[in-house]
Amino acid sequence: MKLFSKEQIYEGDKLTTERQNISSTELMERAGTQIFNWMHARMQGAQVPIHVFCGIGNNGGDGLVLARHLITHGYNVATYIVNCSDKRSKDFLINYDHIKNVSKKWPTMLSCKGDFEEIVIGVDDIIVDAIFGIGLNRPPNDWVQALFQKFRASKAFTLSIDIPSGLYTDKKVEDENHVVHANYTLSFQTPKLVFFLPETAKYTTQWEALDIGIDRKYLIQTETEVELIAKNEVLPLYKPRQKFSHKGHFGHVLVVGGSYGKIGAANLASRAALSSGAGLVTAYVPKCGYQSLQIAIPEVMVITDSDETHITNIDFDIEPTVVGIGVGLGTSARTAKTFEAFLKTNKTPLVIDADGLNLLSKKKALLKFLPEFTILTPHPKELERLIGKWSDDFEKLEKTKAFSRKYNLVVVIKGANTITVYQDKLYINTTGNPGMATGGSGDVLTGIISGLVAQGYEALTAAIFGIYLHGKSADIALEDHGYQSLIASHIIETLGDAYIDLFKKPEQPQEEAQQQEPKQQKSNGRKAGRRQK
Repeated sequence: MKLFSKEQIYEGDKLTTERQNISSTELMERAGTQIFNWMHARMQGAQVPIHVFCGIGNNGGDGLVLARHLITHGYNVATYIVNCSDKRSKDFLINYDHIKNVSKKWPTMLSCKGDFEEIVIGVDDIIVDAIFGIGLNRPPNDWVQALFQKFRASKAFTLSIDIPSGLYTDKKVEDENHVVHANYTLSFQTPKLVFFLPETAKYTTQWEALDIGIDRKYLIQTETEVELIAKNEVLPLYKPRQKFSHKGHFGHVLVVGGSYGKIGAANLASRAALSSGAGLVTAYVPKCGYQSLQIAIPEVMVITDSDETHITNIDFDIEPTVVGIGVGLGTSARTAKTFEAFLKTNKTPLVIDADGLNLLSKKKALLKFLPEFTILTPHPKELERLIGKWSDDFEKLEKTKAFSRKYNLVVVIKGANTITVYQDKLYINTTGNPGMATGGSGDVLTGIISGLVAQGYEALTAAIFGIYLHGKSADIALEDHGYQSLIASHIIETLGDAYIDLFKKPEQPQEEAQQQEPKQQKSNGRKAGRRQK
C-alpha cells in the first residue's frame, strides 16, 4: 500500500473532483459518510453519548457530515465547534448550514475563552476528534491544548478523523500535550507515515484506512516515497520452485560469526538460512563452535578458524552465493583486523549485522569496500553509530536515506515497524509483535535475508520479503507461546507456516460460516490448518 504525502493527498483530492465531476463538498460528504458507516456498523443504534468536536477547516467539515448522519439516525449526539479563528473553509460553512437543518439543537460554539469547562464527558462516552487535519503546521494555542487534556482526563474512547489533531504529517511534535491521544484513527484512503514512527505512533493506538473513492488512476500511477508492506505486497515477490529443481539452484549461504559464548548466534542464523530456503549453508566459526554446530544442525556444514575462541582469519575454499557476517562475531582487535582484510578482498554479496555493523562504525573508511546492494540490518543504536545522532525520527530517516544513496546500500532499521531504506524509498513492515524483543531474533533475520539472497532474490526484495516472513513467523509462534515465552528458535520453527500463510485465503466472517454445513471436524480444538505437535 502506498503512503501518500500531504501534498499528494491534496493533489489527489483535486484531481478526484475534476475527473469525477464532483464538488469538494460532495467529496467531503463521501468522506464523512464513510466515517458514519464505520461507526454505525459497530454501534447499531446504541445510545452512548457521542461528543463530536469540529474545527473550522475541512477536517471540521468532515466532522459535521458525520454528526449530521448520526443525528438523523437517532444517536445521542452533541456537536461542538472549536471556534478559534475567523478563517473558516467554504465546505465547513456549507456543512454547518446543513447540520442546522436537521436538528433543533445547533452545534455549540466554543470560543477560546475556556467555555468548554462545563461540558461533561463520561468515561463510557465517545469523543470524535475532527478539530485539525493534515494541514496543521503550528502548535495549537493554549486553550485548545487544554481541551485536548480534557479529552485525556475523561478516559473516554477517542476517535480521530484522518489524523489525531495536533499531529503533523512531516515533522515532530514538540510537546505531547499538543496532540490528541486517540484510541482509534480513521485515515482517509491510506494511513499516514507518522502512525509507524516510534515518536509519533503513540498518538493513535489503532488505525484503519477508509476508501473515500479517490481517483484510481491517480492512486495507481503516483509514485510515493513510502510503501506499507503486507501480504498483498509480498505475495507477488514469491518465487515458486520447479519440479526438477535441486539444491544447487537455491544458492549457498556462508554465515561468518560466533565467538566463545556466542556460537548460538551463528547457530540461529544458519538454521534460519536453511529454513528460508537456501540450498546449502556453511557456518564459519571459531574452533569452539565446531562440535555444537555439527550436533545441533546436521544439515549445516562447518568450517572453523584456527583460533579457539574468536575469528582471526577468514579463509575458505567454497564459493558462496552470499555471506551473512557479524552475528556473535565480537569486536576484538584481531577480529577487527580480519574483518577489514575480508572486506577489502570480498566480491560476494553481503548481509551484515550485529558486530559486523559495530566494526564498520569504528572504521567508517571500510564502507567504501562494501559491494553495491549490501544489506545492513542495524537496530537503532547500531544505526546511530553508523550515521550519527539524530534529533527526531524524521531526521533519522533523512540521514539513513543519504547514507543509503552515498554507498548504494539497503538499510534495514529494525524495530516495531521495521523500515527498509533504499535510496529515497521507505518500506514499512506490518508483521511482528513485542515477543520478538528477545535475544537472537536479529540473528534469525540475518539468516532469513541471507537465505533469500542465495535463492536469487534481489537485495531490496530479499530484505522486504525476509522482514515480512520474520515478523509473520513470530506472529504465528505467538499463538502457542505468548509474548513473554517467545524465543528466537520459535521464529525459525514457524517459518514454514509463514510461507504457507502467503497462499491462505482470508477466513470467512463468522456469520457466513455459520450458514454453511460443516465439512469436517476440527481436531483437538486447534484452528484448522495449524500444525499439530
